[in-house]
Amino acid sequence: MNPVVEQSRRLEKAVRTGLQTITAAPLGRYQSAVIRIGFAATWLLFLLREFPHRQELYGPDGPWSWSLAQQLVADNHAFTALLWSDSQAWFELVYVVAVLASVLLMLGWHTRATSVLFMIGVLSLQNRSVFVGDGGDNVIHLMSIYLVFTRCGQVWSLDARRAARARGPRQSAEGPAPADRGGVVLWWVVGLALAAVTFTGDVGGGWLTIFWGLWLAQGVWWFVNRRAEPRDPRLLCDVIANVAHNAALLVIMVEACLIYATAGWYKIQGTRWQDGTAVYYPLHLDYFSPWPALGDLLTAFGPMVLLVTYGTVAVQVAFPFTVFNRRVKNILLVFMMLEHAVIAIVLGLPFFSLAMIAADAVFLPTSFLRRVGGWAARARARVFSGTRNAEVPAPRTEREPEPVAARTPTART
Repeated sequence: MNPVVEQSRRLEKAVRTGLQTITAAPLGRYQSAVIRIGFAATWLLFLLREFPHRQELYGPDGPWSWSLAQQLVADNHAFTALLWSDSQAWFELVYVVAVLASVLLMLGWHTRATSVLFMIGVLSLQNRSVFVGDGGDNVIHLMSIYLVFTRCGQVWSLDARRAARARGPRQSAEGPAPADRGGVVLWWVVGLALAAVTFTGDVGGGWLTIFWGLWLAQGVWWFVNRRAEPRDPRLLCDVIANVAHNAALLVIMVEACLIYATAGWYKIQGTRWQDGTAVYYPLHLDYFSPWPALGDLLTAFGPMVLLVTYGTVAVQVAFPFTVFNRRVKNILLVFMMLEHAVIAIVLGLPFFSLAMIAADAVFLPTSFLRRVGGWAARARARVFSGTRNAEVPAPRTEREPEPVAARTPTART
């Protein structure tokens, strides 16, 4: 056979296989569920922790006044619902809705709607006072937008449990969707709220178009999936949702790599990182020293400070280049998560560390996540049954699609 023809056929087969992979099913269902739970829990804990200080952070009487926030938003066209009114009641309502959306998204209740509500809560608070956040807030800010386009409620969610109970063991997963009256009521309530906001003119045209587009897409999705025949529109909507999910998951993975790459390369340019003493200084700053005695203990041995400084830079610079090697990537993931856990305790930055750990979780292998899910299911069964020997079915062993960076075989050396 002609070598050119053979190469063309191989290329065509590879393209066909790739298209089948990204359109047939959402990849990384367990990874997307973990980051959904992780970011929602991080934001929820932050809102609860700062509840006594919410007025100083985001309230109408904060240092960054309502008029200054209006001027900034008029220039950068950012979205924040807190600028629709300067009343105390409106601020409290938005804050409570942000807390409620975090809880519902973490539990996976109507994730398509609650993910949008979660994004609105994050953007409303953070864009109200842009100078009170840190790196963790920036990560949550970006990820709240990306989560809207993922199918992050297919496992480990109330949506998945409700769908499984409604379909039953004999009904095919490819048939029409089961009845969901709560979702229909929620859709209508959101539509009425959007109509009210549209008539008041509080939202800019770009954001208003996005919200109406998401609302209409959800309505089309419900209508198509309620019809038993024909199957073509339902399959088309499923393919579009799969492509959007896989693209958003890829963006999340690239974003995590960019965060580590830029942090590592900026550290290389610093003289304190070059001479191996950079870790010493934040451990002796009052602002980053909740445990001064612990900071003194960790920096008492000079070679350890040098090792931690150089090791931090090496891991951050190397990680983006190792995501396609399963073994090395998993080892670096352990080091990075441990590093963030230490930062949370030693430097007093728990929410930054939780946000970064949630971002790192997108690279965890599916087999590990399924194993953790099995352990959690058995623990839950023991707690609710009151017996130590509760029988819990083992998780299914069929192959689960996962992101490329989480399933690429280890490169041969």
